[in-house]
Amino acid sequence: MSSHSQFGLLTERRFLPFFLSQSLGAFNDNVFKQGLVALVVFVGAIDVGMSSATFSLLAGALFILPYFLFSALGGQLADKYDKSRLARWIKALEVALMLVATAGFMLKSGALLLAVLFLLGLQSTLFGPLKYGILPQVLSDEELTGGNGLVESATMVSILLGTLVGTALVGIPGDGLIFISMVGVGVALIGWIAALAMPATAAVEPSLKINWNPFTETWRSLNFLRNNRIVFLSCLGISWFWFFASMYFLILPVYVRDVIGGSTSVYTLLLALFSVGTGLGALLCELLSRRKVEIGLVPFGSIGMTLFGLDLYFALPQASGLSGLTVSAFLATGFGWRLVIDLVLMAIFSGFFIVPLFALIQQRSAPSHRSRVIGANNILNAIFMVAASVLGWALMNGLGLTLPQVLLVTALCNAIVAIYIYTLVPEFLLRFIAWILINVLYRIRIRGMDAVPDEGAALLVCNHISYVDALVVLGSVPRPVRFVMYYKIFDMPIAKQVFRWAKAIPIAGAKEDPVLMEKAFEEVSRELKDGNLVCIFPEGGLTRDGDIAKFRPGVERILKRDPVMVIPMALQGLWGSMFSRRDKSIKRYVLPRRLWSRVGLMVGTPRPPETASAAALEADVRALRGDRA
Repeated sequence: MSSHSQFGLLTERRFLPFFLSQSLGAFNDNVFKQGLVALVVFVGAIDVGMSSATFSLLAGALFILPYFLFSALGGQLADKYDKSRLARWIKALEVALMLVATAGFMLKSGALLLAVLFLLGLQSTLFGPLKYGILPQVLSDEELTGGNGLVESATMVSILLGTLVGTALVGIPGDGLIFISMVGVGVALIGWIAALAMPATAAVEPSLKINWNPFTETWRSLNFLRNNRIVFLSCLGISWFWFFASMYFLILPVYVRDVIGGSTSVYTLLLALFSVGTGLGALLCELLSRRKVEIGLVPFGSIGMTLFGLDLYFALPQASGLSGLTVSAFLATGFGWRLVIDLVLMAIFSGFFIVPLFALIQQRSAPSHRSRVIGANNILNAIFMVAASVLGWALMNGLGLTLPQVLLVTALCNAIVAIYIYTLVPEFLLRFIAWILINVLYRIRIRGMDAVPDEGAALLVCNHISYVDALVVLGSVPRPVRFVMYYKIFDMPIAKQVFRWAKAIPIAGAKEDPVLMEKAFEEVSRELKDGNLVCIFPEGGLTRDGDIAKFRPGVERILKRDPVMVIPMALQGLWGSMFSRRDKSIKRYVLPRRLWSRVGLMVGTPRPPETASAAALEADVRALRGDRA
C-alpha cells in the first residue's frame, strides 16, 4: 500500500508525464479559444463576416460539437490500444494543429482558425476517455481520489490561466498574433514530450473492433452506460455539475457588468476565485476521504453548492446601480466580501461533489469498457452543457427573469436534482450519514482494510458494542455492506429508514420469531450469491459489560450453505459512548460522553470457510480488539 500523499504522485513517472500532458492540453485549448474570440470580438484583428455575438456562439458550438460526434470513438480507441501510445498520437495531433493555427493567425483567416478550433475540440474529445481511463490502471484504489483531485484541480487552474493568457497575448499591440502562435506551438511540443515519457499501459480490450459510425456507436455507448445503474447515475451527477458550472460561467460576465456594476478586473477576480476554489475542493477530497473513494462527500458537496448558491442570490437580489467598480471598490461595498465568500465556498463544495463521482465511475466500471463509459459520460456532459445555455436563454428571454433570479433557480434546481439522485441511489446518502458520524462524533482509526476484497462475496464478522456499530463499519468499508441485525435495533425510530436504505437484514432468535430467522438466513444466502458483502454480529446482541460475548453458531450455518471467505473485524473505543449500554440513565443523552473520541476498526486476516468456526472467529476478534473496548 502506498503511504505518501497525493502530491507524492507528482514525483512518479506513472503519473507525472500524464499529468503534465493533460494540464498543458487544457491550458493550450483555452489560450487558443479565448485568444481567437478576443481577436474577433475585442481587438477586431480578424474579419469573419459576422457579428461578434454570432461568432462567439459559433466558436462555442464548433468546440463542443466533437464531444457529441466522437466521444464514443475516443472510448473505443482508449480501450483497444495502449493509452500511453494513444496519448502520444493525440498530442502529436495537437502540435500539428498549432502549426496550422499559426498559419491561420498569420493569414488572419477566420475560416481556417474556426476549422482548427473544431479539430482541437476533436483532439480534446479523443483525449478525454484516455484521461480518466488511464488513472485506474496506474493508480491503486487508495490513490484514485487523490489522483482525480490533482487532475481536476490542475484542469480548472489550466482553464483559468489559458483564458487569461489567451486574452492578454492578443492584446499586445503589433505582436499579439506572433506571441499567441509561439505559445500555442511551444506548449503543444512540451505536452507531446511529456507524453513520450508516459510508461506503457496494457490494452484492456485489444480485440475490440472499432465502429466508425459516430451515431450508432454513440447510441450503443449510452445504452451500455445504462446497464450499470450506479455508474449511470454517477455520470448524470457529473453532467449536472457541468450544467451547474456552465450556467455560472455563461452568466458571470454579464452578472459582473450589469448586476454588480464591476469592471473587467472584478470579473477576472471572480472567475479566478471560482476556478481556484473548485481546484482546492478537489485537492481536499483526499484528506476528507482518508485516501479512499468516499461517495459520502457527494451529498456534502451538493448541500454546500445549494446553500452558497442560494446566498449568492440573497447577497445581491437586484442590480446594485453602480458601474465601473474596481476590485478594491467592489470589496468595499456592503455585498462584495459576501459574494466572494459565497462563490469560493460554492466552488470548494463543487470539488467535493465531482471528484468522488469520477473516482466511483473508474472504480465501478468494468476495466474492459471503462474508457467507453467515460466517452459516454462526455456525451452526457456535452448535452447538459448545451442544455444550460438553452435554459439560461429561455429563463432570461422567455420568462423575463433577472440574472440574480436565474442564479436562484439554478441553486433550487441543484437541490431538487440532488434529492432525486439520492432517492434513486440511497448508497450516496448512507455514506454521507456514516461519513458525518465518524468524522464529527469520532476520530476513527482504520487498520487492515486491504483485507476486504474489491469485488466478490465475503462474510464480515464483528463485535457489537453500540447502536452505531453498523454505521461505523458502513462508513469505513469502501464497498456497500448488507448488515444482519437484531430486529429490535432494526426497528429503532429514525434509524429504521437508514437501515432499510442499506438493505439491512433483520433477524430474531428462534424462540422469538422462527419465521423471521429463517427469512434472514435466506436473504443472507441470496446476498452472498449475488457477490455482496454481508456483515454479522455473532454475539447476538449489544455487550452489557464491554466484553465480547460468546459467538453463536449462526455464522457456521451461513458458511455451510455459502462457503465464502470470512473477514474478522473488531471495533475499539465505543464502550462508554452515548450509544453503548454502559450507562442506562438519561444522563448519557443529556450529558453525552466521549464525543470526538478515538475509535478503532481493526480488520484481520481473512479465514477460509473451512476453518471459520464460531470459536475461531471469536478468538480472532478478541485478538484484534485487544484491551480497548
